Amino acid sequence: MSLQSVLQNTVREGDLTLKLPGRRTLKLGNGEGPPLVARITSPMWAARIAAKPGLGVGEAYMDGGLVLERGEIGQFIDLIGANAKFKMRKKRGPLRRWLRDRKREANHRRAARRNVSHHYDISNELYRRFLDEDMQYSCAYFARPDMTLEEAQLAKKRHIAAKLALKPGHKVLDIGCGWGGMALTLAEETGAEVDGITLSTEQLALAQERVQAKGLAGRVNFSLTDYRDVPGPYDRIVSVGMFEHVGRPNYQAYFDGVARLLKDDGVALIHSIGRPEGPNVTNAWVAKYIFPGGYIPALSEVLPAIERAGLMVTDIEILRLHYAETLKAWRQRFAAQREEIAGMMDERFCRMWEFYLGISEMAFRHRGHFVFQVQLAKRVDVLPITRDYMGEAEAKLTGPVRRVA
Repeated sequence: MSLQSVLQNTVREGDLTLKLPGRRTLKLGNGEGPPLVARITSPMWAARIAAKPGLGVGEAYMDGGLVLERGEIGQFIDLIGANAKFKMRKKRGPLRRWLRDRKREANHRRAARRNVSHHYDISNELYRRFLDEDMQYSCAYFARPDMTLEEAQLAKKRHIAAKLALKPGHKVLDIGCGWGGMALTLAEETGAEVDGITLSTEQLALAQERVQAKGLAGRVNFSLTDYRDVPGPYDRIVSVGMFEHVGRPNYQAYFDGVARLLKDDGVALIHSIGRPEGPNVTNAWVAKYIFPGGYIPALSEVLPAIERAGLMVTDIEILRLHYAETLKAWRQRFAAQREEIAGMMDERFCRMWEFYLGISEMAFRHRGHFVFQVQLAKRVDVLPITRDYMGEAEAKLTGPVRRVA
């Protein structure tokens, strides 16, 4: 199918003028919304976009094959997202999904470390430029619409802490601890002892610096450890924004590991992005340039593995537009620091990350992506029988940072 046919069938809303090679111009959409003008610079790029739009559009923007002459990349991506409902979705059979699982998502130990390094070992200074002060790189929790990013990220940590029903002295495992913010907050505000594990050397170095600076050495420990190699056991397990890197072939091993590491009266909380449409595949551009080995799960893929591991689902919460607002804040902060980031990295990197942050926000605003927090236990009686304890614990944690000796 030609590029013109593809676009006319899918871009039905918005106001997009597309300049094609050979001085042809397409007027797309219904004329509503901000007028955008984009130009495809060569027949080669037009052919690549038509053949594989999921890969080609992002590559064209990164490499100068798609140029915006009027409007911003965020508006262009928003237009794409608004028209996603008109796109015919390819049905991928179980054989194709299985082949892609094994090829791209196997994530054996060496591959897992390599894939994590691809995204997280770029530069801590890059992430400082657009994350909150605590460097939380996961969905914030906007308990009020007027919250700043810093307030919403602290609210997210306290929301999770409340669900964990933590007590002073509890031993906690943080799987995929990032730069250490969750582990440090749990230790400071609840008196827990936390082991955080990551596969990123950059994250580990900064997390270890932070634990020393806060005087929490001995109560918070960070290490470069694969989740499959942790000895345990633990009173509590938390994992925020890491499950998307596990890969479907490892779901059973992951939840079997959680069951093995969790004490009989323990509680676990897994926080992950989820997809609404059921099992699918990772966007080709995202898999190639942003998160190799990554996959956003459907709940229908996660719950069977939990059940087979002998774990009980004690609570599930779905956070819908919270991540859209988080990504909007990151995208705005990235744009404000763009010149400095381009000096650190380069122009192509900036275009790549603008596209990444934009399409990620689009997925939550227009395609139904969400975040799920699933609480797990081994026994039916380890938590109160109503959810009131969560709100009560969260209320106690609000206000200035509490430090528990």
